[in-house]
Amino acid sequence: MAGGLFALLDDVAALVKLSAASLDDVAAGASRASIKAAGVVVDDAAVTPKFVEGVDPKRELPIIKRIALGSLVNKILVILPIILLLSQFLPWLLTPLLMVGGTYLCFEGAEKIFEKLGWIKHHEEPKKESKHGKKNDSDAEKKIVRSAITTDFVLSCEIMVIALNEIAGEALLSRAIILVVVALGITVGVYGTVALIVKMDDIGLRMAKKDKPGTQKFGRFLVKAMPKLLAGLSVIGTFAMLWVGGHIILVGTDELGFHALYDFVHHLEEPVAAIAGVGGFLGWLVNTFFSLILGAIWGGIVAGIAIGFTALLKSGNKDDKDTTGQTNEEMPAKPHAEKDDAEAAADASSTADAPSSAEHGAGSADHGAGPKPNYAPNPGKDSSGS
Repeated sequence: MAGGLFALLDDVAALVKLSAASLDDVAAGASRASIKAAGVVVDDAAVTPKFVEGVDPKRELPIIKRIALGSLVNKILVILPIILLLSQFLPWLLTPLLMVGGTYLCFEGAEKIFEKLGWIKHHEEPKKESKHGKKNDSDAEKKIVRSAITTDFVLSCEIMVIALNEIAGEALLSRAIILVVVALGITVGVYGTVALIVKMDDIGLRMAKKDKPGTQKFGRFLVKAMPKLLAGLSVIGTFAMLWVGGHIILVGTDELGFHALYDFVHHLEEPVAAIAGVGGFLGWLVNTFFSLILGAIWGGIVAGIAIGFTALLKSGNKDDKDTTGQTNEEMPAKPHAEKDDAEAAADASSTADAPSSAEHGAGSADHGAGPKPNYAPNPGKDSSGS
């Protein structure tokens, strides 16, 4: 009996060790995957606060909470099953999909740079304030949440696919667990940070009202720092998108058989990577710099094509509207002329019928008790009647 108990304890200990090792693997895989997705995470944190600009401060945190829950649904219930199935049955499709996502990141980054340079107009629609009570406020809030979750879906796809690509060699169950951990960790981290950023000015205002001068000074600092922090996050997010997107394109082209770009960057990394102590960091900097340059070039080309195509479509639509407008201006001339002719004929008919009506009225008046007063416009008929 005792031997059986010790054997059971040994099995439990072995199981605990195996579980601990698995947890270590999961933690290591989640850490690697999260680091690779860092560029998209920074951009996500930079984009989200814009959705609650101009919103009632009391509704900021509830809106962010709803967006965070929608983000979790995007990652765990929609994106995760799809990419796991692809990685299990169509693994060759992951690299092209990842490159499509990388191209989108490069495009977004290049478009933001074009907007800053004034080459294109900012395409974001201004928010409309509600003036019709709680129902419209609720509808406006739903639109904000829906728009934010839609934007988050694109970024979440990038995060999850990048994370999956980093752990593609793991077993299916391990991949699923690691991706769930990544989804939870990144969502809590991003939207927790967003909540702090959004409420930073409120916290600063409260601290500025305290009695202690040091607290007041720090509170005023927080209020002044918030716009600069958002602007800084936006800049960092733009460069991070170009870096991550460019690195995805760099590695993807190599995996698809075009080795020239990757070999060129790797050749530049080798001299600095050999420096003792800081070689690894310097090699990473070289790779990051050229990934950023590649991302900017790649994104600029794609953005240029997209902008040109959009301008062409708008020009075509404008020509169609002008043609339709000219046609509509010419067509109504005939109906108006016919209407004028019809009205003229009706007036002539009324004029022709007027004397007979007057005669009928005069005849009826003759059967009365006395002479008819001279109110009619035709005195000749009245004088003959009297």
